[in-house]
Amino acid sequence: MPLTDLAARSCIHLSAIDPARNCDRRYQIERSSDLFGEQIIELSWGRAGRRGQGKRLSAPSEEEAILLVRRVLARRNTATDRIGTAYRPQARIQQSIFSE
Repeated sequence: MPLTDLAARSCIHLSAIDPARNCDRRYQIERSSDLFGEQIIELSWGRAGRRGQGKRLSAPSEEEAILLVRRVLARRNTATDRIGTAYRPQARIQQSIFSE
């Protein structure tokens, strides 16, 4: 299943793990609404167990937010070419990306 099929979900957790390459990355996408009806997309990523990075985006409608999430997921689909291992969907992340 391509990652872009997950775009309609409100919370997506991905991981790319390859011990042989010392690769243990996490990527999280959360979509919600603000008080004015705008869609907020929060992206967070980083190495597991480390302080990660984040970005917050907005979209005027749910349809546009899903398209934005689909574009982000399309980029995650190319991880094998870029980092040598694919991102896979996870039920949940045991430890927050932003833990200290």
